[in-house]
This record gives sequence, structure tokens and C-alpha cells, in this order.
Amino acid sequence: MPLPRRAGPSGPRPTALTAAALLCALAAGTLTGCGGGNEQGGSATRTPSAPETGSFSAGTLPSALASSASAAVSSARASVSAAASSLEARASEFEASVSADTARSAATAEKALKGVPGRGNAVGEVGMTGVPRDRTGGVLAVLVTITNKTDRKASYAVQVDFVDADGKVAETRYVGAQDLEPGKKAQPIAFSRQSADKKLTARLAKAQRY
Repeated sequence: MPLPRRAGPSGPRPTALTAAALLCALAAGTLTGCGGGNEQGGSATRTPSAPETGSFSAGTLPSALASSASAAVSSARASVSAAASSLEARASEFEASVSADTARSAATAEKALKGVPGRGNAVGEVGMTGVPRDRTGGVLAVLVTITNKTDRKASYAVQVDFVDADGKVAETRYVGAQDLEPGKKAQPIAFSRQSADKKLTARLAKAQRY
């Protein structure tokens, strides 16, 4: 009985070739380097695609995020600038309103105090109270209360020194009251023109009744 005929080792394998070709065709969009599917048995290799880098640059944020951050910084700077301008405007308004009330008597008070020995004869008739900075636009100011404790009309000249933590005088201001009736009060305001960040204290230097 004749034995069945066997294919030699180099004989074709139609079924294997067809399957390999089909696999390469299906994977064409995602696989490269498919094997030839020959008798030696080639293999398919996946090649990963590179990430899109068109909208990036080395060491920087994506453009959209960078723009957003830049806008936030600009907005914050604008807010700080507006706040500073508002504070400066309020301080200027306060100074202008005070100047209108005190400029007329300041020169007279300064002149009256020249040559006055010691602290003057009316220190006991003058008191000072700090004015809250939220009402002055950040300006250091004190309300000077002058009370005529005599029985006759009198005028007053007051010197206010603004001193630092070491007691050194940084600025001197003058206020006064003219023809104050007995028992009556006057309340001029003395304010410093020094920078608001300086730590100064108002001190009653002299007070003269004349």
C-alpha cells in the first residue's frame, strides 16, 4: 500500500501567506514594518507616533496658558496701581481741605512762636488726638484741641513736631487759633507730609497764648 506523499520543507504554505497578508492590510494604519509572511516567519513591529509639539516651545507653557497667566498678572498690577492712585488722591484731598482751614494761621503761629523760651505759656491749654488714617487717605494727622481757659479773649500758636522712633524730629508743623473767646475751643489739624510708611509720632513741642 503506497504511503501518502509529504510536502518538502521548502513547499509553499498558501494558507499562512494569505493570513499574514490580511493582517498587514488590516494594521496598515497603525503598524509598520510587517514581515513578509514568508516561510521564515516575519513579525510586525508597532512604531509609536511622536506627540504633537507644534504649540510648545522648550521650557515654556502652552501659548493659551501663558496668555491666561499674563492677563492675570496684568490685572493684578492694574488693581494695585488703581489702589495706590486712589490712596494718593484721597490723601491729596484731605491735605487740600486741611490746608484751606489752616494755611492762614500757620504762618502767624510760626511767627508768634519765634523767640518763645521753653515750651511756651499755654501747653496746659492744648491737647492732641490722632486722626484715623482711613479718614485721611493714609496721612499721619492729629487733631489739636485748643481751649481758652482764661477769662479774656486770646490767640494761640502751637508747634507740633513729628518724631521718629529715636525721638529725632522729622518734620515740624504749626497751627493756631485767633481771638478765641473765654471757655471756647478751636480744633485745627496738624498733618505730616512725610511718606506714609514712616513710623512717626506727633509731639506737642510748644504752645503760646498771646
